Amino acid sequence: MQPDYIFETSWEVCNRVGGIYAVLSTRAASMQAEHPDKVFFFGPDFGAHSDIYFQEDRNLLKDWLSAFSRQHSDIPVRVGRWMVPGEPIAILLKFDSLWAQKDAIYAWAWNKFQVQSHAAYGDYDESCLFGYAAGMVMESLYKFIVESLKSKEAKSRTAKAERPLFCMHANEWQTAFSVFYIEDHCPKIGTLFTTHATGIGRSIAGNGKPLYDYFEGYNGDQMASELNMVSKHSVEKQAAHWADCFTTVSDITARECKQLLDKPVDIVTPNGFEPTYVPKGKAFDEKRTEAREALRRVAGAQLGGVVPENALFVCISGRQEWKNKGIDVFASALDKLAQKIYHSQQLEREVIAFVMIPYLDRAPSRKGRVSAVFVPYYLDGHDPLFGKTYYDLLIGMDVTVFPSYYEPWGYTPLESCAFHVPTITTSLAGFGVWAAQQKDQYGVIVIERNDANFEQVAEHIAEDLLRFDRLSNEDKARARKEAAAVAKKADWKHFFKYYRKAYEIALKNANKRMIERQNPTLL
Repeated sequence: MQPDYIFETSWEVCNRVGGIYAVLSTRAASMQAEHPDKVFFFGPDFGAHSDIYFQEDRNLLKDWLSAFSRQHSDIPVRVGRWMVPGEPIAILLKFDSLWAQKDAIYAWAWNKFQVQSHAAYGDYDESCLFGYAAGMVMESLYKFIVESLKSKEAKSRTAKAERPLFCMHANEWQTAFSVFYIEDHCPKIGTLFTTHATGIGRSIAGNGKPLYDYFEGYNGDQMASELNMVSKHSVEKQAAHWADCFTTVSDITARECKQLLDKPVDIVTPNGFEPTYVPKGKAFDEKRTEAREALRRVAGAQLGGVVPENALFVCISGRQEWKNKGIDVFASALDKLAQKIYHSQQLEREVIAFVMIPYLDRAPSRKGRVSAVFVPYYLDGHDPLFGKTYYDLLIGMDVTVFPSYYEPWGYTPLESCAFHVPTITTSLAGFGVWAAQQKDQYGVIVIERNDANFEQVAEHIAEDLLRFDRLSNEDKARARKEAAAVAKKADWKHFFKYYRKAYEIALKNANKRMIERQNPTLL
């Protein structure tokens, strides 16, 4: 039981903000291969910023778009292609007109789905209004497709075909209102909701509380009140309970969902990677050389000197979450590494650590032979420092470090492996747990991490960097090869099967719901 059409929405469709962009944009090729041009991604329209990733095509869905524009002139919509592998259809929309209806929409969400929006602040309002608007656009396109198919059947005088099956998939709490809208207005559509990280779990960790030592003692609703997360927690929790299929990305986060959202996931859908992003053969070598030259140039300019060609380039990247992403332990590890060198532990090469954290803008630092260079930009090819994408620079690294404390999956170490760069991560990352179960572990070091071993983790990283520096060329080549081998096992062609199962669960539960609504006595 698989869908004929898939609607998927995220705040990060054609809007590169974080890891979810990487998840959706790399999965798109697999979705297009199985459902060519029957996959529709819905995202917010940010004009020129969206156009970095989006190519408008006014011939796509022009009859539907014309009809929708006449009916909902207050919700501007553009149709085109998301410029990622597979080039799926993307529908971008503006939702400013819904601000006037905000109170009525929140009242509807409370009466129908028990969503507590009264304590909203920050980005809650615009996220929920976008989700609601996305649901409206989905409803319109759904009805247009169904009516078009009926019209074709009538004109051709063929036997009535079975109605097409639809799934809609909402990612993260920011799009949860689209789940509620579809449940209420288009109940025949199977709904999926994925939390890529629970809001409460992230907040507990980010506020310095020991998430793991006292995990079973936490109550999600209580912590939402304590951490001023009532509305965001409520919308996430209710979407998890109301969706026909509730998923998350790792066993680590599945445990959080059960404890903090009071809802076990229906299936874990781990994050894969699309290999077409990685250059092959001679092109790979050329890209790596080009990246290293750019890294040397920028590091030299920032540090005020020439960077040796054989410098050891180390990288950490991700959101500016000092504790959750392990930026704090990485900084401590660099300090320990500098101390080891100072106390006569020989280092073959100079270490240049690139801290690629958007908005984390600090002056470069240099100790003995360990330097840190900060890159406070989203690397989308338009930054003023490199003018290159993150992948265009990642390929030039020697090793990456992602010592996360809170990491539901961990796309950054997977990306690193895909570009043949050995990586260091932890047992508190979903990817780390998965990678530790694979046989080819030479390219992925998984450090055991818990609430109490910060210093030991930092020491471990410092020792690992020293060991990596001393590897023979043969062992370094082996590490790069095995890192790539781990990434191949996480290719979407291996992981997309979990989404097929999720679609099946959603469709079966939607069908069950329709039967119950038609005859409440059938349970």
